[in-house]
This record gives sequence, structure tokens and C-alpha cells, in this order.
Amino acid sequence: MTGQAAGAPDPRRWKALALLCLAFFMVILDAQIVILGLPSIEEDLGFSAGGAQWVMSAYLLSFGGLLLLGGRSADLLGRRRMFMIGTGLFLVASLLCGLAWSGGVLIGARVAQGVSAAIMAPTALSILMTTFDEGPERNKALGIWSAIGGVGATAALLIGGPLTDGLGWEWIFFINIPVALLLLGLGPILLRESRGDVPERAYDLSGAVAVTAALVLLVYAVVEAPDAGWGDAQTIGLLIASALLFALFVLVENRAASPLVPLRIFRSRTLVGGNLVLAALGMVAFGMSLVVSMYAQQVLGYSALEFGLGTTVMTVMAVIGSTSGQAIVTRTGFRWVAAVGLLLTGAGCLLLTQVSAHGSYLGDIFFGLLIFGPGLGAAYVAASVATLAGVAAGESGLASALNNAAFQIGGAIGTAVVTTVAVSEADGPDPLSALTEGFQSAFAAAAVFSALGFLFAVLLLGKPRGPARMGAEPAGATAD
Repeated sequence: MTGQAAGAPDPRRWKALALLCLAFFMVILDAQIVILGLPSIEEDLGFSAGGAQWVMSAYLLSFGGLLLLGGRSADLLGRRRMFMIGTGLFLVASLLCGLAWSGGVLIGARVAQGVSAAIMAPTALSILMTTFDEGPERNKALGIWSAIGGVGATAALLIGGPLTDGLGWEWIFFINIPVALLLLGLGPILLRESRGDVPERAYDLSGAVAVTAALVLLVYAVVEAPDAGWGDAQTIGLLIASALLFALFVLVENRAASPLVPLRIFRSRTLVGGNLVLAALGMVAFGMSLVVSMYAQQVLGYSALEFGLGTTVMTVMAVIGSTSGQAIVTRTGFRWVAAVGLLLTGAGCLLLTQVSAHGSYLGDIFFGLLIFGPGLGAAYVAASVATLAGVAAGESGLASALNNAAFQIGGAIGTAVVTTVAVSEADGPDPLSALTEGFQSAFAAAAVFSALGFLFAVLLLGKPRGPARMGAEPAGATAD
């Protein structure tokens, strides 16, 4: 769907945006919604100690590893077509997750969910980019989209907790089914087909294999690092192998006639900066959410329902931050919105470093979440808009994939780092106090992630200098 192709904006474009945002919310939600359900899943399906983490990690691994391939497939094969395929697969995978009769089946289904998310997320954002003409309308649409992402990143605990305690952990997956059916029903009505205007529908198979393998090894290395150890031969070997594959990918892309990722896209400083900010933001968002949920349940003794409801303040404030950030970004730019947002997330994490072994929700958690929420919402909006500012429509699927990959891979790294810090610091004669000290150190690590993102925002984000085009193409290229 594209207004430029028809000469006038499509009257259904805002309804299409609502549908696309719903899909994005579901995909972002599923990355973290299992956090509060992991103890119940571990008990019901007989996972070994620590094995239940793969219910979360399997999704991140397949999602982050296949995003670039999913985004480029949308540009080449048709954006609506790939969106519908991804949504159908997500529905089947969610049903299988809820019906899983063993840990292996659940992890396999989560891999399938991640694969479908790697198709859906960049494709949906690519459709948005070709639905709205570049300018104020597209900026507004991107702001709304990014606000949904910021809220989704905080709403997982709020929704996952009550579902786990009220209906059972299976319903954190079953809830996706009516949403996916709605998307499948309305997608053909509200979304029009479009694809990149390229001479041949050719795949850069060598590049796709190299970058997918590199991303999968990178995510696998950081996911396993807390158990294996960061200095272990396995972790180091996987990281080296990933780096070598990334180097091979660059060589392949420089020589390919139809590259998967035309490297000239990285000439855009705002695209690079926005993705680095999103990676740092993913590190702090996933890392903080995991640690605060562990503290609430393991130290304060809250149930999944109690703590899930306790995160309402963070979700509400994320909505406020996202809405305010969207309004400011479309008027003044994204650099300082992102910077201030990251300062707020850092301040929230620093407040949480003061948690105590005999604390309370109001005294130890509430104010940290209150400050963290608006910062996450505002920073996510600003960084997302920055990654897509001035990108040519022919590369919208690719740019959208980079956008999502940065946040998800950042989340995987952040989760691994804070878990390692929490475990390594949790040592002492009093188990509860030692556990709390580990969590304090993990919150401090999350604050460092925020500081890193702040530096990226201040140094790299600025006004775009124009589209990073790899080939001349109007925004509405090849739209049906």
C-alpha cells in the first residue's frame, strides 16, 4: 500500500497502521512475556536446572538470527505476502507452544515462533514505510509504531504475570491465537502488496548463510555464557567464529551483484547511531526486566500475578514517555529525546541498585520503575525513527530488519551479562543478602548499558542528510 503509487494517500492507511502495530506489539511482547512464567514451565515440563531459560533464549536466537533474511525477503518476494506467511506460522507455533507436552517440544515451538517473528516484524515495518509518503505523515506513523514497541517492551511482565497465575502459563501463548487470526483476516483487506524495484528477484545465498550463521552463533554464545563462563573455550570459540563469519559476510557483500545488505546503507550516520542506541536500549530493557522480576520473586516472595500487576506503573509511564517522545521527535528531532530517555533509564537502574534483602515494593522497586518507564518509551521512539530516517523505500525491509535485530540481539546480550553479574556477585554466608547483592550489581550493569546508549545518542544522532539509497526507486515501487 502506498500513496505515492496511486498519486494520493490511501484512505485505509491509518487502519493499516493499527493492524501493523498490533502485529508488532505481539512480536515484541513474546520476547519477554515468558519471564514470570518460567518457574511454572520448569516445574510442569521437567526442565533441568537452568534449562527453562531456553524457552526465552530460543525465541531470541531464531528471531535475532534470521531478521536480515526475513527483511530482505519482504523486499524481494512481496511485503504483504511475507507478512501473511509469517503471521500464519506464528499462529501455528503459538498453538504448539501452549499444547507442548515436553520441554523439547516447547523449545522447538519457540524457535518456530522466533522464525515467524523474524519475518513479521521487519515486513510490517517495511509495509508502513511504503504506505506513508516521506514527510510529516510517515514521521507520525513511525512515532506511533515506535511508541507501541516501547510499550510492548514493558507490558510483557504486566500481561504475563496475571495470565500465568490466573489461567496457567499455556495462556501466555494461546493469547496470540485470536490476534493472529485477526491479522490474517484483515491483512488482505487493509494491506496492499509491494516489493522492491529490482531487476531480478535474486537471493544473495552466500551472504544470507554467512550473516545468519554469524548472528546465530553470536546470540548462542552470549545466551550460554552465564553457564559456560565468558572465559570458557566454548564462549570464546563461538565469538571468534561469529566474527570470522561477519568478516566473510562483508567480503561477500562487496562482491555480490545483488547483495543481501548493500553496505552503502551504513553511510547514514543516523541509521548506524540509531541501531547502536537500540542495541544498548535492548540490553538495558531486557536485562533490567529479568533482574527486577527475579528480585521480586526470589527475595521479596511475590507471585507472578502480584509482581506482574506491580509493573503497571512502568507500563503506564512507558505509554506517557512514548507519546511525549513521539510528539517531540516529529517536531525537534531525535538526538536529545533519545539522550534524555536513556538518562532516565539509567537513573531508574541506579535507584534499583539500592534494593535490600528485607525490602518492599514501594520502598525498593516502585520509584525505579516509575522513572525507567518513560525513559524506555521515549528512547525507543527516538532511536527507531532515527534508524529509518531518509531510508529509500527499496531498502525499507532491510532497514526494518536492522532496526529489530539491534534491539533483539541487544536484549540477548543484556540478559546474558546481567545474569552473569548477578550469579558471580551472589556469594556470602547469608543466602538472601548474597542474592540481593548480586541483583544490585546486575542493576548497576544495566545502568552502564544506559550510559553507553547515551553516548551513542549524543555522538551519532543528528539530522539525516538524505536517503541512503542503493538504487533509484520511488517509495511506491512495484505496488499492486
